[in-house]
Amino acid sequence: MTAPARVLVVDDSATMRGLITAILNADPAVSVVGQAADAMQARQAIKDLNPDVVTLDIEMPNMNGLEFLEKIMRLRPMPVIMVSTLTHKGAEASVAALEIGAFDCVGKPLPGDLHPFADLAEKVKAAARSQRKFIISGNKVAAPSAANTNATAVDYRAARRIIAIGSSTGGVEALINVLQKFPKNCPPTVITQHMPVTFTKSFSERLNRLCAPTVEEAFDGARLEIGKIYLAPGGDRHLQVVNPSAPTCRLLDREPVNGHRPSVDVLFDSVADLVGRNGIGVILTGMGRDGASGLLRMRQAGARTFGQNEKTCVVYGMPRVAYEIGAVEMQLPLNSIGEEVLKCAATRREGTE
Repeated sequence: MTAPARVLVVDDSATMRGLITAILNADPAVSVVGQAADAMQARQAIKDLNPDVVTLDIEMPNMNGLEFLEKIMRLRPMPVIMVSTLTHKGAEASVAALEIGAFDCVGKPLPGDLHPFADLAEKVKAAARSQRKFIISGNKVAAPSAANTNATAVDYRAARRIIAIGSSTGGVEALINVLQKFPKNCPPTVITQHMPVTFTKSFSERLNRLCAPTVEEAFDGARLEIGKIYLAPGGDRHLQVVNPSAPTCRLLDREPVNGHRPSVDVLFDSVADLVGRNGIGVILTGMGRDGASGLLRMRQAGARTFGQNEKTCVVYGMPRVAYEIGAVEMQLPLNSIGEEVLKCAATRREGTE
């Protein structure tokens, strides 16, 4: 029998520490071994208790969660799940934490929330199981290179490709890696990344600063254009691509699919239906199986499909299922995916109009 995941809960609020502890201890595969009210207590508790996973509040006195996370990743790398308010400020801090190396983020419950921290125990267990090596280089993510910022010799208009990407846990770092390789005139690209509501706005703004193409949060009716990347908004709607004559984003009111809204499967299904052989599908790191069946539909429709390999995934869940069901044409390390996708995007599939 596998030992329970040992967790240290760090939050300056005694009420929040108690809530998180009660929710986690309700799962027999998780055991809260300690609590801390600030970074100094947490530092000593990590030394004394050697937990598998830390849940860390972003907003704390003396040293905030981001500063403490940087110290953890530099001095004692380990899985950390950030706990954040769902404000714009909290969302920006959460995106920064994921970039620094946090395993994942969860939002603090809002008043009237009947199921607070509903997925926290699953995230903790995934973090404890993760094969990821928590090695941080200490370098900040670079700004887009001149090679990608300048106009390139490749004209992606002729191939009329649409790129669709799905990701979840670990997806912030993975998407930055892939999209920083895209040139300013990249093919229209649509992305579903599992994130709490309000986080996607901050993440799209961060990507827009880091990448050569224009990155924006998708809105209903947005026309897909060369040089633009559209990120599905977190919350209560799915992202689809519709209208063959002028591909357009549609935000769809519908029940969660695979437990997610927005769902990667919904996005991939729509791209398979809309452009068939002219689609390119990419499934990156993440828990569960969302996106696997949609990627298979894309491949069956003639699209090129790529999956992130196990070695470079934070969580080899979604890409594993996709690979096992035959949805992945080519499995690659993260650093190779952007370049391979662009090679495909520059050529049109034979047999298309």
